[in-house]
Amino acid sequence: MKSTLYVEYQEKQLSEKDLIANAKKLWTSEGKKASELSSLDLYVKPEESTVYCVFNEDITSSYSLD
Repeated sequence: MKSTLYVEYQEKQLSEKDLIANAKKLWTSEGKKASELSSLDLYVKPEESTVYCVFNEDITSSYSLD
């Protein structure tokens, strides 16, 4: 089964693929290796224009949707 997730809010459209790619960029921009990432949970808060990330079940960070 093929599936695609999109979040739409106030004339913005974000795909699951793009949200994950941005989180992975955040992870590596903080000096960590891609191979060290074993899990990723994303919490999208469109009303705050923010994506909250939980890396490896205990490291938190966030990025703006703007």
